[in-house]
Amino acid sequence: MLTLNDIDQIENGAETEEDYFLSIQAAINDGAWALQGSYGRAMMDAIKSGQCLLGRESCRDYWGNAIPGRDDVKAGTAGSYDFVIKTMGQEWADLMGGF
Repeated sequence: MLTLNDIDQIENGAETEEDYFLSIQAAINDGAWALQGSYGRAMMDAIKSGQCLLGRESCRDYWGNAIPGRDDVKAGTAGSYDFVIKTMGQEWADLMGGF
């Protein structure tokens, strides 16, 4: 669930990289793709860099474009659990995935 604390950490900077990406992951999980453009760009950058996973459920952005869920993409590709493991390691993937 995206909280005011998450929004504060995204907009004003988090104390640690981990806190920042946990807040970004919360925004992704909540399907916050309709928020201001900087959120969508930050979320997509985190997914493409392997620091965050796609959300559990597919959703739509502000313009109606489909955003797949993490299980809708091929294992090992951006947004998948395996891609985050490959990029950041098992512990980080588990942290972002909420396992």
